[in-house]
Amino acid sequence: MKITNTFIVVADDTRATQGSIPPAKDGGPSLARLHYDLLGEHPYEYDLDSFNFEVFCRRNGVPDEQRDLHRAAFFSKGHPCMRASPLTKQYGFGAHYNSSGKIALYPMDSVAYRKFLNDPEVRVEMAMRSKRPAASTQGARPHPGGRPKCLHPAA
Repeated sequence: MKITNTFIVVADDTRATQGSIPPAKDGGPSLARLHYDLLGEHPYEYDLDSFNFEVFCRRNGVPDEQRDLHRAAFFSKGHPCMRASPLTKQYGFGAHYNSSGKIALYPMDSVAYRKFLNDPEVRVEMAMRSKRPAASTQGARPHPGGRPKCLHPAA
């Protein structure tokens, strides 16, 4: 299923107050940094499938000439959407899927982020929480400037 005209807002349990670049680490980029670099350098270039495959190839050092050999095995199982990305869960970024299903990032402290929240033509979904919710929601931080929407409304 292709995701289109959807904006993934930061998780309601994020500690971020603004978009921040994931730190570099020794031994290659973290998943968060890889997501940030790819989508930051190529906004609205990748759809979810091509993005996930590119991340897989880069993390596993798959050379360009061997990508076709890995493609069928990679797509034989499911892969997460941007709701599960560390960028939307921890680093304060929203992810927008345009009408073609291509993805771009927007920091939660940007005007564009707020614009997507208030656009009636865009479906808004929340990123996955980093931790399981407690038995009580007391003390939960309200979502920053968001219009709450059901994640998966009944069809």
